[in-house]
Amino acid sequence: MQKYGLNSQQVQRSQVLHGRNILPQPQQQSFLKKLGENLQDPMIKILLVALLINMVFAYSGQGDWVESIGILVAILLAVLVSTWSEYSNENAFQRLQAEASRTQCRVWRDGKPQAIPVEEVVVDDAVILQAGDKVPADGCLLEGKLQVDQSTLNGESEPAEKISRAIHKEQAENTVDLLNQHQLFRGSVVVEGNGIMLVQRIGADSLYGQLTQELKDEERESPLKLKLKALAKQISRLGYSGGVLIALAVMLHKMLVAGGWNAYTRNWDLVVNDLLQAIILGIIIIVMAVPEGLPLMIAIVSSLNMRKMLRDNVLVRKLVGIETAGSLNILFTDKTGTITKGHLQVVSYLSGEGKEYYKLEELPATLKAYTIQQALLNTSASYSKGQLVGGNMTEAALGSFAGKVALEIMPQRLELLPFNSSNKYSLAIVQDAGRVYGLVKGAPEVLLPKVTYYWGEDDVHKPFTEEQRQHLDARMNALAGKAMRLLALCSFETNAAQQDKGGAAGEGTAVPERGWTLMGIVAIRDDVRQEAVDAIKAVQRAGVQVVMITGDRKETAMAIAKDAGLLHSQEELVWTSSELAQLSDDEVKAQLAKLRVVARALPLDKLRLVRLAQELNLVAGMTGDGVNDAPALKRADVGFAMGSGTEVAKEAGDIVILDDNFLSIKQAILYGRTIYNNIRKFIVFQLTINFAAVMTSFIAPFLGIDKPLTITQILWINLVMDTLAALAFGGEPALAAYMQEQPKRRSADIINKRMLQEIILGGSVMTVLGLAFFKSSWVDGLFRNAPDHIYTYTGFFSAFICMAVANAFNVRAEGVNVLKNLQQNPAFLQVMLVIVAVQVGMTYLGGSLLRTAPLQGQEWLVVVACACVMLLGGTLHKLGSRK
Repeated sequence: MQKYGLNSQQVQRSQVLHGRNILPQPQQQSFLKKLGENLQDPMIKILLVALLINMVFAYSGQGDWVESIGILVAILLAVLVSTWSEYSNENAFQRLQAEASRTQCRVWRDGKPQAIPVEEVVVDDAVILQAGDKVPADGCLLEGKLQVDQSTLNGESEPAEKISRAIHKEQAENTVDLLNQHQLFRGSVVVEGNGIMLVQRIGADSLYGQLTQELKDEERESPLKLKLKALAKQISRLGYSGGVLIALAVMLHKMLVAGGWNAYTRNWDLVVNDLLQAIILGIIIIVMAVPEGLPLMIAIVSSLNMRKMLRDNVLVRKLVGIETAGSLNILFTDKTGTITKGHLQVVSYLSGEGKEYYKLEELPATLKAYTIQQALLNTSASYSKGQLVGGNMTEAALGSFAGKVALEIMPQRLELLPFNSSNKYSLAIVQDAGRVYGLVKGAPEVLLPKVTYYWGEDDVHKPFTEEQRQHLDARMNALAGKAMRLLALCSFETNAAQQDKGGAAGEGTAVPERGWTLMGIVAIRDDVRQEAVDAIKAVQRAGVQVVMITGDRKETAMAIAKDAGLLHSQEELVWTSSELAQLSDDEVKAQLAKLRVVARALPLDKLRLVRLAQELNLVAGMTGDGVNDAPALKRADVGFAMGSGTEVAKEAGDIVILDDNFLSIKQAILYGRTIYNNIRKFIVFQLTINFAAVMTSFIAPFLGIDKPLTITQILWINLVMDTLAALAFGGEPALAAYMQEQPKRRSADIINKRMLQEIILGGSVMTVLGLAFFKSSWVDGLFRNAPDHIYTYTGFFSAFICMAVANAFNVRAEGVNVLKNLQQNPAFLQVMLVIVAVQVGMTYLGGSLLRTAPLQGQEWLVVVACACVMLLGGTLHKLGSRK
């Protein structure tokens, strides 16, 4: 009868009762579903309404199908570009996830070990675990002893010790306690040891699976989407009401001013005709008020920046993520691997005399030799091809400090007592040229009381005095205050062991209670990334509050936070999970602005903090790599998942940081702000054109001007100018100055006072200059006479386009130097030159379709002069605003 495991019939019965070990997966959206969602964009909705109205009039013979086709093309381009970008990135991400999830584990079945896919593990299976294995389900350890890395679940970088417990299946504990020495959890990794685990919970019932259930929360709308929705309401309200008012105003003008009342009473056909013309004019006003190119511009600028971000190790899964990153008010960040390097390393070595070393090569010969022996012999890892394989994190750190070096003649290891929590040290008995001695490494508070001697700087064996002990204690306290883990390296002679009859080391060698020799104190730490320190400063200067959330103890977290630049004064708060739990939601909200660190954090703490920040109307971001981070990543306005993290975390995030570096998070914020600023520039550019076109078309009938802009000319302006300009503004560079700006409030309008002034001023200049072509005899005299004033109309149309191009230069640069940073976006100049060149060509080729005729040199000078006036007007406004 087998001791552990199931037979084939029991496996089938367990599958029927408990199901398979499969995690619930979020439903992936199809291309068509994503397309449908993008069609719900508020600006797209306005375009759809305008398209519908145009089609009705075109079908009745009162409109132009060309205009309808143009609006349809603008809609399709915008939604297809954004949908394809998201869909292709999501597919690439899913391929990465599928590769990462193809793992197997070994179980006892039918009396023998078998390798099976993780998803086929069932409840009551006996899983064989060894160093390097991922735990495939939740359960308890039946046999063996393990060191387990649970950092993906609780953020703790220190491995947890797990010991076996004789237990029957029906007595197995079913509670969740990460500190329980007998319980193992899916997602954790075996660092050291061997064992057999009884599976208790699988799939969605495991702690890993329960945390994934939180990913089903509904996402709230991004700040940009809220702002665009508000802008769409304003534009639609102004456009629709403006269209109706203009139609009524035109009819009243014809009836009361133009003398049409008497004619109307005698000719109803004239009434119907004028009414239709007024309605068509109203429709034209509505169409001109809608910024058709804005959805396309947002799609283009997001897609262009997504490719740039990938070069900076940032994979954007959802376009909304990059947009929202630029609006962050508060960022909750994990510590391990993001702010710190993610692995322990020796940062200091104290000799018995208190001298500090930082590299192995700096040590005196004797200390250097003994340190290498400690690293290579007093370890549960194996030494192969110049490096250690296996072992715990502390042993890996000491091995890394020793480097790829070895003594010419390595002593022979006779016995090894691995580290355990009761002794708090590891011990190796070695033999070197007939001499047998012990190598010990462990907690200084346990080892130092046994020390009588030390190795001096001159390689001389010396007595360890009380004064030296006190001096060393002070130095160690200072290092401990910097969040460093201390490890004492000692040795003893086995001759002394035989005389003192100490405790057993292994099977036969006794450990003396005194007479040990101190080699040195090693300070080990998961050090802070220097680039993370610089990035945190940049993010804080950008007005983003950074809060570090970690499973570490409070003292360690505070020391790391100080080194990382998160803590600067006594007023800033550091809470533990228990302290946070004692505070009400209102109390947390009142003090949230001062919070910098949360230590001993639990998964629900992260969720709670994100929720409370959002209730304060803050845009909250969350970084993480573990399963414990996934619910908060999903709940946050933008989730930054680490590339080395769990599949669940990456599934929950909007953005994947491929190199696990806080610097890349800073870049994501910069690109998010770049997108937002470029969108605002385009809005000013496009609404200025729309304002000028609407005002010109509105005023013209009252001044006796017949159709200053035809429908086909409006189509040219809306489609060609807007779509090409979208490409130009979409390539604007990410400027460091954007990181000096404060985050925009979530509820703030996308158009601020300065932008509104630019739109009204620029639009007014274009309107006044445009109307001068028709009402100023001096301007009209600069163009050749023609029965239908075709050259004047062509000059106005060309000037309108060239003034828009000039205004594009005004808008792209905040200062008076309109060419600033232009070398970083050469496409801008190229696009603008193409627009001008095509416009010149259209004066020759447009003919009756665009109502144009070729202009002569003097006439083109008038067009250029208008563009120069536009440039001058923008410069004067900037100078006035600066004062």
